[in-house]
Amino acid sequence: MSKILNFYLNSLSKRPKTTNAIMTGTLFGLGDVSAQLLFSYSEHPVKEGIESSPGKILTQVKNYDFPRTARAVIYGSLIFSFIGDKWYKILRYKVRIPNKESSDWTNRLLRVSVDQLGFAPLALPFYFGCMTAMEGYSIDIAEKKIKDQWWSTLKTNWTVWPLFQAINFSFVPLQHQLLAVNVVAIFWNTYLSYKNSITTSE
Repeated sequence: MSKILNFYLNSLSKRPKTTNAIMTGTLFGLGDVSAQLLFSYSEHPVKEGIESSPGKILTQVKNYDFPRTARAVIYGSLIFSFIGDKWYKILRYKVRIPNKESSDWTNRLLRVSVDQLGFAPLALPFYFGCMTAMEGYSIDIAEKKIKDQWWSTLKTNWTVWPLFQAINFSFVPLQHQLLAVNVVAIFWNTYLSYKNSITTSE
């Protein structure tokens, strides 16, 4: 384990963007693998031609969906890793109360608030939109998915992330904050992948 950690830290210092991209993509992929193994149902009303109904999951997954995992890896490595890296740097260096130390509790609270009230509500529809586009669905389906899933997912987000981010911003070095998020996000990505795989009716 120590050799793996040392390899990661060495790679992060030499090639931070590439290392973050590989790590984030891998962890998004693991989240999707977990979702497919833990939840035996998936809903594809457009491809299957099945009418959806509230609160019901329509089609059972018979075979593992490798393209779905590939999409999660692509999103994590090529999209979210760079957005997340940039965002944490903005939180660290730009979001602060004047005349207060960066490590002061008021600045930590401010960062958590901005992250959860500013970034999270936008990141979720962005995720659903990107994944829907990669699935080959129309903008109408993306809009419907966001409408159906955004608020319930955001509420769940607020039960998980504020406390963790308070700890993350307080004790984890900046260069490791995205890694810390992604380790915890294996579980969160499992939930996101599940939510992305279902679409409720109007």
